[in-house]
Amino acid sequence: MSSPIAGPIDTPMLKQNAYRLARWLHGLFEASLLIKGLLAASEAASGLGLLLTPNSMIQNFVDWMTRNELTQEPTDAMAQWVSHLVQSLSIQTQHFYALYLMGHGFLKLIMVILLQKRVIWAYPASMVVLAGFVVYQLDQWTHGHSPVLLMLSGFDTFMILLVWREWRVLRHKTATA
Repeated sequence: MSSPIAGPIDTPMLKQNAYRLARWLHGLFEASLLIKGLLAASEAASGLGLLLTPNSMIQNFVDWMTRNELTQEPTDAMAQWVSHLVQSLSIQTQHFYALYLMGHGFLKLIMVILLQKRVIWAYPASMVVLAGFVVYQLDQWTHGHSPVLLMLSGFDTFMILLVWREWRVLRHKTATA
């Protein structure tokens, strides 16, 4: 079989390129698992730290951090916003965020570990969990328009595609074995 532009199609070269692409995509999947795992661990640790840190210590720390800036420039919007935010941080709100961060982080960490161990049911379960995160993040984005939420949603969507691809490859390998 030949192409009028490229000449004969070199099948071994196509196979070699397909193999390289597959290896590259698998490496990308592994790297995204590492990133997801690091983010999940830091999120869970942050939640634990927020749970164990007294509310007054958080308020004193933020006061210390913003005091100099507000003395130099009393109209600094960021310093005023952070100062106001921490002043209105109730213990109940602090505990909610702490439990949310811990739960969210531990759930993602378990997902990453199961995917790393190639547990077959973890692939579709992870895609559902990630899709849930995307829906929630996009819903939150409609309220605050944070570009961070859009970036996280994009990363999670890309991760869903990588997980789906890895799941297909793993199922194919299991079926042929």
